Amino acid sequence: MAAVSFLRLLSVVCLLNFSFGYLPNWDSLDSRPLPEWFDQSKIGIFIHWGVFSVPSFSGAYMWYAWKGFKTPAIVKFMSENYPPDFTYPDFAAQFTAEFYDPDKWAKIFKASGAKYVVLVTKHHEGYTNWPSSYSWNWNSMDVGPKRDLTGDLAVAVRKQKDMKFGVYHSLFEFYNPLYLQDKANNYTTQEFVKTKTLPELYELVNKYHPELIWSDGAWEVDDFYWNSTDFLAWLYNSSPVKDSVVVNDRWGKNTPCKHGGYWNCKDKYNPRVLQKHKWENCMTLDLGSWGYRRPATYEDIISIEALIKTLAETISCGGNLLINVGPTHDGRIIPIFEERLRQLGSWLDLNGEAIYSSVPWTYQNDTLTSDVWYTSKKAANQTVVYAIVLNWPKNDLLILGSPLVTSATQVDLIGYTAELSWRALPEVETGMMITIPPVSVNTVTCKWAWVFRLTGLGN
Repeated sequence: MAAVSFLRLLSVVCLLNFSFGYLPNWDSLDSRPLPEWFDQSKIGIFIHWGVFSVPSFSGAYMWYAWKGFKTPAIVKFMSENYPPDFTYPDFAAQFTAEFYDPDKWAKIFKASGAKYVVLVTKHHEGYTNWPSSYSWNWNSMDVGPKRDLTGDLAVAVRKQKDMKFGVYHSLFEFYNPLYLQDKANNYTTQEFVKTKTLPELYELVNKYHPELIWSDGAWEVDDFYWNSTDFLAWLYNSSPVKDSVVVNDRWGKNTPCKHGGYWNCKDKYNPRVLQKHKWENCMTLDLGSWGYRRPATYEDIISIEALIKTLAETISCGGNLLINVGPTHDGRIIPIFEERLRQLGSWLDLNGEAIYSSVPWTYQNDTLTSDVWYTSKKAANQTVVYAIVLNWPKNDLLILGSPLVTSATQVDLIGYTAELSWRALPEVETGMMITIPPVSVNTVTCKWAWVFRLTGLGN
């Protein structure tokens, strides 16, 4: 009888767990499979836009750099250009967004080849880019643009085929009195979380149905203060996006690279080796800033060659690439940013089969040259391997050390119609030499990096 009672109790416990879905602890939450769309998408657009876009001098940390770090260059800039009684919130009225055209933005992002868009809805300054009920007079409807910036972009992005909309949200705020009070109380109180941060998150999800939540600003205290696991359990079990939503790993200072749907680990994380967990490399077109920066020079903007190299490194090692743009305070994406995105899109139009829905191969970087990165995918009951070559081979001979060739091996260059000849490297187990016909780089309709398609390999 005791055994029967135990079995009945066990079945009740299992039924309760099933009915509750994911539980508010990391063991349960981390067991949730990552929705497939995220890994298949590979490329997203990050948008840092807010009150910090008005001074546009040093990026999104302008307020804290001025009043917290007291960075000399920023203190000097403010003293020389603004009256002594000027405060950071005074910038908000100048965040006008009069040229903001969300449909134009969405078309640029679509042209870049990106499959998802992540808008900064609230950075650490606390200003919300939507008419939040929990940010009175410090949101885009009450002061500044007088419109719902988030809602307008969500609609525009979703008009585009195969693009998903996501939101960035900062858990903490530089100078929110409630947060500073909780911090002074050694986080034994949670007034800020209960009345500001969590209500905002629920509001964002219920109002805009984002399919990605990019959390940030949790580095000062562990996830227990933020009630992160409670929110995520609701998100996965009961929210309007419970089946499709994806989240990152910044839910407390103890969670990066440990817990969450996929991992950011740190800004511009690019390990260049295969990772065991799905990850994302968030990086910037302006190498010196996340937000728009007026002092930026041409040399500060990443080249298309470097952008494609970063893409190849990231995708080869199992990551996604999240490419940041910083619009101006009046709502423009400056031409150099648009050019980079459209250049990337033109490359992907030709070579996208090596990127989208690909998986890491046996090797990521070639064993003989650092200029070649690999991806792969299953097609017609065989593995297709893609060698992304960052520099045109000298003397039109491409030597690869990683492929194990067989009698069935075939090689072709995407964008060039003829099959290429090859031969195995002598006296070594793996490796091959591919002979490229005497064609110019421009003949293959690709200007920056070239993708060789390999089939019939032994590895």
